[in-house]
Amino acid sequence: MSSLVTVEIKVNGVIQPRAVEPRTTLVDFLRDHLGLTGTHVGCEHGICGACSVLLDGEPVRSCCMFAVQADGMAVTTVEGLAPQRGCLSKIQDAFCETHALQCGYCTPGMLVACHALVERTPQPDEAQIRDAIGGNLCRCTGYQQIVDAVKLATSPGYEVKDARAKGTEASHG
Repeated sequence: MSSLVTVEIKVNGVIQPRAVEPRTTLVDFLRDHLGLTGTHVGCEHGICGACSVLLDGEPVRSCCMFAVQADGMAVTTVEGLAPQRGCLSKIQDAFCETHALQCGYCTPGMLVACHALVERTPQPDEAQIRDAIGGNLCRCTGYQQIVDAVKLATSPGYEVKDARAKGTEASHG
């Protein structure tokens, strides 16, 4: 029986102190200890990218590191990419608009990779987008819709459609 280790990881802006077994992976910490199930467990070998999160702003495979390695660091999961609860980021909205998600299994990792790219390169070209998502496997989309989503999200004047405003218009229409 292993002894527990206390970690404090800032997840989506909130410091999360928890006692964990030293062998607890970061993905298991996020899903099992915090209930943040948007980060998917895929291959568990760091190949597929489904478990990608931002660690101090850089994309990492959360299945390939232990929670204790993230102690004192900031983690952003797919749930933390949106500006606020109930709203979508530009990338998330553009994924919906271009049908860049199908089964959805790779989507969290793809969103994290695309978000990190746009943070570094606000208007990436197609080669940069393909390079950024190259480490994430998708069996459904063929990747073109994901490239199209990033292009749309970073195009001048693109704004997220406000679903609440649409609902209000419909109820008063």
